[in-house]
Amino acid sequence: MSDSNTTQLPKDLAAEKGMVNVQIDGHWIQVPRGTRMIEACKIAEKEVPHYCYHPKLSSPGNCRMCLVQMGMPPRPAPGEEPKYGDDGFQEIGWMPRPVIACANTVAENMGIKTQGELVEKCREGVMEFLLINHPLDCPICDQAGECRLQEFSVGYGKGQSRFKEDKIKKPKNVKIGPRIRLDDERCIMCSRCIRFMDEVADEPVLGFSERGTHTTVGIFPGKELTNNYGLNTVDLCPVGALTSNDFRFQMRTWFLKETDSIDTNCGTGANITIWTRGNKIFRVTPRQNDDVNSCWMPDSHRLNYVCPTDEDRLTACLIKADGIHEETCWENALESAADALKQFDASEIAVIASGRQTNEELFMMRALAAELGSENLSIVAREQESDDMLISSDRNPNTTGAKLVLQDDYPTGKLDGIRVGVSNGNIKAVIVASENLLEEAGFSKEDLESLELLISIHTAANATAQASDIVFPGAGPAEKRGSMVNVTGRLQKLNAACIPPGDARSDWEIIRDLVLELSGEAAEEAPQSIDALSKVIATSIPEFEGKPLTAISNLGDVVTETGVTIPLVQREAERKANGEIVG
Repeated sequence: MSDSNTTQLPKDLAAEKGMVNVQIDGHWIQVPRGTRMIEACKIAEKEVPHYCYHPKLSSPGNCRMCLVQMGMPPRPAPGEEPKYGDDGFQEIGWMPRPVIACANTVAENMGIKTQGELVEKCREGVMEFLLINHPLDCPICDQAGECRLQEFSVGYGKGQSRFKEDKIKKPKNVKIGPRIRLDDERCIMCSRCIRFMDEVADEPVLGFSERGTHTTVGIFPGKELTNNYGLNTVDLCPVGALTSNDFRFQMRTWFLKETDSIDTNCGTGANITIWTRGNKIFRVTPRQNDDVNSCWMPDSHRLNYVCPTDEDRLTACLIKADGIHEETCWENALESAADALKQFDASEIAVIASGRQTNEELFMMRALAAELGSENLSIVAREQESDDMLISSDRNPNTTGAKLVLQDDYPTGKLDGIRVGVSNGNIKAVIVASENLLEEAGFSKEDLESLELLISIHTAANATAQASDIVFPGAGPAEKRGSMVNVTGRLQKLNAACIPPGDARSDWEIIRDLVLELSGEAAEEAPQSIDALSKVIATSIPEFEGKPLTAISNLGDVVTETGVTIPLVQREAERKANGEIVG
């Protein structure tokens, strides 16, 4: 081998880049210095089974399932130089006992074995201990199909039990909060739920009691798991110990279709997965995006979804005749709306869009206002107090998008003027989409009754729809495609998980057809699909240049700087920088 003074060894090259050389199952890779052993194995695409470890939480080393064999070069005798092989690395001396991969970090020239007799026997032993008191109720357990205990018992267990004694009985079907139930007999004491409530939710109401095989997880005396982030513990639970009341015994997960989308309950735009079957939403869970919501979402948002099967859904166009709404076809409703609007001067018409609409729908609302010649175009402000975690003070999911699409830094600024115009009779006709004017918009019942024409687009029956002369049935957030820009300026995709009920359509289609009816243009001249419309926007709005729907990444892309940050994401970044979590 060449003299080390003239030839750089691989380890020296790694050190210059802040990396270390690690041998995993016989193959050398370079990983950043300080990397947890379990994360290094993940980089090497080697599975290390685990229960208690989670990269967003501290590592207590509870479950011992992530045991691997570790080795380091033998320490040379005093006065001796380290000996290197032809590959530039020192020979590894393997330890005769395993170590946990979740809480130990890699070092230069370290060796890790994720396979072999020692590791396999250890995993079999750990699995046997975990299953000693675990009930055999997989057929009725909600976690079946996504249970890590099931998966690892097949992949790493013995396949049989030597335990002949009676299992210890623990509390079952215990209400620990308004939204969560605990089956403690299934708990494997991973402590993920405890650490989440302590470290992320900042409300440490969960803890262990008793000792040994009698250890149970529970609520502190006099407390309940009422925290608005409590359902994240259900997501974290690797077994079926914690279950959601909303989803409990509703559907097997392998029957459900998963659709990636975004939450539309506030401006954060948390990334979510919508679980559906038969055009019905069964649950909503958070999807990891470290720049938006990490792995979490608020309970209030995950349970507040619009489903095609909701009883109050509008499913057909309505026209009011003699004070009573009657169902009609789309052609008649659009023609009636266009004819009615043509009876008014442009100054007498107002268009009220919504910060809940997608960029594509807002673009069409702008086109509608332009076709009518009306300058009275506004969205409704929806400001409340932030929870200093993931719930933004802006309860509109797309206020930032409205600023860009409507090309107005204050897209809510004209609403007060519209309200005054309606009150004094200067504005006689209003077109409103996805907003109940009697709520956040601040209109009174008398204001709506004074209008000569009120046309609205809604997903569900409400007071504004009741007061409207013409009602178009719209699609809910889980029933349409489109894009939105969150409070930090990130452009994200909304995807359709369901089909709109009855004759309901997406807002952009309704408004497009109304614009065509007003202009008299041929239908072929207008966008025929949401993808075609998104391409028009990508060439019309500078911030969206080159970003049609098909080009937006699954985690979104930053298109504008707003200076807004998400508190929970900031705190997580600080914990990662301090080495408290992997992140």
